[in-house]
Amino acid sequence: GVRDVLFLYEENRCSMTYMYEYPEYLKIKLPKKTARRYPAYELYLYGEGNYAEENKNLLLTGIPVLFLPGNAGSYKQVRSLGSIALRKAEDVDFKYHFNFFSVNFNEELVALYGGSLQRQTKFVHECIKVILKLYRDREFAPSSVAIVGHSMGGLVARALLTLKNFKPELINLLITQATPHVAPVMPLDKYLTDFYTAVNNHWILKAQDLRNLTTLSVAGGFRDYQVRSGLAFLPRLSQHDSALSVVSSAVPRAWASTDHLSIVWCKELILATIRAFFDLIDENTRQITEDPKKRMSVLNHHFVRHPAKMFEENPEAFTELTGAFMWITVKASKWTYSVYNDSDGKYFAFPLASHRKSYSHVYCENSMLDTNSWIYGCMNTNSSMCLEAADLSWRAELLPTTKVVMLKLQDYPSLSHIVIQVPPAVGNKYTLGCEFFEEDSRTVQLPVTHLLSFGLSSSKILLNSTGLLYNVQLQHFNQIYQAFKIYVESHCQSLKERKPSIYRLHIPWSHEDSIIVAKAPSLAEISAKLHIAQPHNDSSLPVLNIYSSPDCHYEVILKTSLLQVLGQIVRFHAGAFPVYIVSNILLTYGGQLSTLRSTGQCSDFSLELVRTAKPYKVEPLISIVVFLQGFNWFREIWESLSLPELDAAVLSSQDAWFPLVSLILFLFGTGIAYWSGVFFSTSLRLFSSLWLSLIRPTVLQKDKLITPRRLCGMISLALVSWTTCGAFAVLIIYLQYFMGSYKPVHIFVTSVFHFQDSGQSKGTSQNSSAHTVKAQSSMDSIPDATQSPSNSATIAEAVNSLKMHITILNLFTWIVLLSLPSLIYWLKNLRYNVRLDPDPCRSTAIILICILEILMNSSTSEVKSSKLLKIAAKVPLPLSVAMLAFGRMHLYRVPHFVTFSLLLHVLCCIV
Repeated sequence: GVRDVLFLYEENRCSMTYMYEYPEYLKIKLPKKTARRYPAYELYLYGEGNYAEENKNLLLTGIPVLFLPGNAGSYKQVRSLGSIALRKAEDVDFKYHFNFFSVNFNEELVALYGGSLQRQTKFVHECIKVILKLYRDREFAPSSVAIVGHSMGGLVARALLTLKNFKPELINLLITQATPHVAPVMPLDKYLTDFYTAVNNHWILKAQDLRNLTTLSVAGGFRDYQVRSGLAFLPRLSQHDSALSVVSSAVPRAWASTDHLSIVWCKELILATIRAFFDLIDENTRQITEDPKKRMSVLNHHFVRHPAKMFEENPEAFTELTGAFMWITVKASKWTYSVYNDSDGKYFAFPLASHRKSYSHVYCENSMLDTNSWIYGCMNTNSSMCLEAADLSWRAELLPTTKVVMLKLQDYPSLSHIVIQVPPAVGNKYTLGCEFFEEDSRTVQLPVTHLLSFGLSSSKILLNSTGLLYNVQLQHFNQIYQAFKIYVESHCQSLKERKPSIYRLHIPWSHEDSIIVAKAPSLAEISAKLHIAQPHNDSSLPVLNIYSSPDCHYEVILKTSLLQVLGQIVRFHAGAFPVYIVSNILLTYGGQLSTLRSTGQCSDFSLELVRTAKPYKVEPLISIVVFLQGFNWFREIWESLSLPELDAAVLSSQDAWFPLVSLILFLFGTGIAYWSGVFFSTSLRLFSSLWLSLIRPTVLQKDKLITPRRLCGMISLALVSWTTCGAFAVLIIYLQYFMGSYKPVHIFVTSVFHFQDSGQSKGTSQNSSAHTVKAQSSMDSIPDATQSPSNSATIAEAVNSLKMHITILNLFTWIVLLSLPSLIYWLKNLRYNVRLDPDPCRSTAIILICILEILMNSSTSEVKSSKLLKIAAKVPLPLSVAMLAFGRMHLYRVPHFVTFSLLLHVLCCIV
């Protein structure tokens, strides 16, 4: 599954964007107050060549666009947009042009640490005010700024509207690239999840205030494994006419999936964006239009359905068909025509009266990919020609190698003829085709195979007719965990050169289509999987459109792809892996305490994991609660207790959950937990072997749990946590604990050496390596009764303590890993601020410092005799359940559950 997500995706079909002159970034001077408040942030103006020189005095006359980089993103990523916009402006002799600004966020890791998102949002607000001041007193001064946000930059742009003193009219267009709008990819701290909640709630509750803002979200598709496209779909608002979400694979003239970084430089996608920008200009104001309907029309034209014509706001309803073209009447229901070096223009007229009774639709295609009109509808025609016609080219749709139009005859009762215009084609070669058909004859239904068929069975259909278009409806394909391989094999009657076939997987409830162009005859493989599940109020079916070669037959075979199913599970739930791993370790930890209480011996980690880490101990209870939350009375009780919503319930409401997922993730967590235990045990043995070969151990006296020296250590690390970064203090105590884990080894080996030396004469010399081998071989089992009882008890105690320390170290490793992002963020910004503020780990770090300073000097002898051991042994099970219930979408809660369990362990050492 991991391999499917990270490696098995389509090849990069994007072209690179190039600058034709050296890019320059002019730093904009900010007000002193702003610069002092945000020392790490900067604002730049992009330019190149003469354009950059002209703008050095900041006498700007263009249309302002602000680019916001994302997680660890650079302000220089604006160059693709800025350069192509400059070339486009040159094409129109600078009648209109854009000024591209970019914010330097110091490449902060805001996807991993949410504490700076609010600060970034406020800085962007200041930047907008500074940008608009640059245009003050100009003839066509702008009153708003368009924003392009990549990744988390898009979320920061949306967050502007949550600021109290922000005026919504300051932005009228927002384009986001691969922005996770729905939820964070890795919810590693509370500030991140709270920020998301505030932004999304505001956009839903204040939807009416956003009616003048047009928003476009572009997702990268399956190549982007960092931000899955389902997260990039804007939350469904009450007004659907101001927000649009598309996947790059469905964008006309791009038709390519992009990875998380290439989406900012993919030439095909950048061209679509810049073309849209220029079409959005109002000729009167020379700024982006204030008309929301026109903005949405332009975005739909360039990003959803391109009719292979230049955008026109109000196209002419009727057109005069002029020119000395020959008129030819075609009465056949199917017609194809090839043009090559044709010097005479022609009009082909198809009378509809004879076809209306027999057929429901007409389909036409044209491989000449120019932007001229080519298909018309006539209402009053005589036998020779049609003088005035409706331009039906606006109903067409552009595909990679052709433009197509399909009309339902019932929708055009007043039309008497369909007219195809074939202009003179000197040096050009292209084909046209039209056919009338009954919709039912070209639409077939193919039931998809069951998820548990594992690809052993298949659904198959043979398309025998030689039409130009087929629609294969995929029944019961509506969930994100379904994944299929579709094989389309074309069989052609002859080996002559023919136009390629186009296969489009059309998902009707979202703009996430994917298109494949294949030679005919050939065998094409299509991956069919969803970015978002079918909404409950939608009954439409996904369709495989086959734009075929006329003399070919097609066979469609569909199989479940187990690897891609696992890939979907990884894609949608990889963020929950740490929760399942820690849950397994916590269950094992509880089992070890229970065994220690009942037998006086601590069991081995791997054996205890097999015995106690069972999915049926945790999952059924969560499933029962999710079921009960469907009832109002239970939900009221739940809310009265102020309990947070179950993560499984949220995932179920998003249709991103099914029962088997949790079992698979739990078993995966068991495997990772097992191997992490093996790793820690092995590494401890290797390091201790090295240590013993170098140093002969001396007798180690047992210390008190709390000494003045340790108390000073606790206070020192607590001060480090409070004054710098909590995660830094956690890392220090972790390393200290790791080194302290050698103490049980030290006690154990000292006892073995003492026993061996006592049975030998003083004059006998022993090889130190032999001592080491004997000591190491004894670590796996408690010495037999031939040894002295006191020595045997000491060795047994050391072995028990070592096993317990390995488990605690395993648990604590995951706390360190989950707190690592804030540590990296702190280190990266250390030159601006020594103290991380806000710090998601500070309070947890101080508690952990106190706990681990005590635990690293503890042994199982204190725990065995504790009155609290019974409670401490039973608590990890409910904590594991709670962790899975409330931690899957809130990873920052995981350390809290582990800390509570370790706190009980400390109390067992004391009480």
